[in-house]
Amino acid sequence: MRVIGLISGTSVDGIDAALVEITGCQRDLKVQFLAGATYPYSEALRSQILQVCGGMALSMAEWSDLDDAIAQAFAQAAITLQQSSEPAELIGSQGQTVFHRPPQKEQLGYSVQLGRGELIAHLTGITTVSNFRVADIAAGGHGAPLVPILDVYLLRHPEYHRCVQNIGGISNVTYLPQTNLNDTPLPPPILGWDTGPGNILLDLAVQYFSQGTQTYDQDGVWAATGTPCIPLVEEWLQQDFFQQPPPKSTGRELFGKNYLQFCLAEAEPYNLSPADVLATLTELTALSIYRSYCQFLPSLPDQILLCGGGSHNRYLKHRLETLFAPIPVFSTSEIGLNADFKEAITFAVLAYWRQLGIPGNLPTVTGANSEVLLGQIHTARTTT
Repeated sequence: MRVIGLISGTSVDGIDAALVEITGCQRDLKVQFLAGATYPYSEALRSQILQVCGGMALSMAEWSDLDDAIAQAFAQAAITLQQSSEPAELIGSQGQTVFHRPPQKEQLGYSVQLGRGELIAHLTGITTVSNFRVADIAAGGHGAPLVPILDVYLLRHPEYHRCVQNIGGISNVTYLPQTNLNDTPLPPPILGWDTGPGNILLDLAVQYFSQGTQTYDQDGVWAATGTPCIPLVEEWLQQDFFQQPPPKSTGRELFGKNYLQFCLAEAEPYNLSPADVLATLTELTALSIYRSYCQFLPSLPDQILLCGGGSHNRYLKHRLETLFAPIPVFSTSEIGLNADFKEAITFAVLAYWRQLGIPGNLPTVTGANSEVLLGQIHTARTTT
């Protein structure tokens, strides 16, 4: 089946669209990457999304208009991606997360993804699966991270313990113990959780220091000219989230503009240059990943595979290589799974599994009390 996966992440930098050919089910799953592209939001739409993520109030009419505007942008991304390839038979859309609250004590989690699937199905004429998080949340889970299950079936190895580290706006890890690919059941434990900030604080800081003329630090070049302030990083790592054991998830609600302002205020007594601040925020991302592994994994992995936008940040990769030496750190692209579109590919696979009636969550990762079918199915005419 040819399936399109769609997602816009925490950084709100555009819609990642991936067209893949999927065969098999789980253990015999094969995914061929056919095409991929990132489609930027219009500046007006991106600005509104960021304002809503930051807490701006909307009327219900404004909320529904925003939901539709995002769905229209997602549908157009799917339509454009197919112009130079064979048509897709299914779409899996994660949409745009604008709010995420992890479960607390007896309270279920709550997560909102805008870009309604029924409108995407209507505009594209292609059956669309969306709202992937809600079923896991209803089962007591975080609804996140959902990507680790793809790692289980495509990236586990018979000889090496691997960690797959996605670095988007937020960073998350999948721990894949050494696995005979024919083992039944899969050997425990398959673990995964959000490790903390990825690119989000860096991107916000670049926008702040450049007065909006830059949106990110390409290749980490600016940060590489600075010197990290380790006492500040150690202080920030005392934040409750970093001490919390998995399963755990987070988002812009914690590591967003307010957190950056807190970091900038904390940095003032140290008289840091903008490059020093960027180097310090990079160190926070790198060290939070390293400490998370040391605290919560049964053992450090034999290999670390990077994916997501942060995998292109050479300075961040260098810091990870230094912290984890002699463990090799490389990209999932180097072993055949596109590092830039892996999350979009995941939602294509989750939509495919939903059509087949195959559960798509990993309870050991999300904290759910059972495996459940993920996503709501929308056809061009009816919704089920």
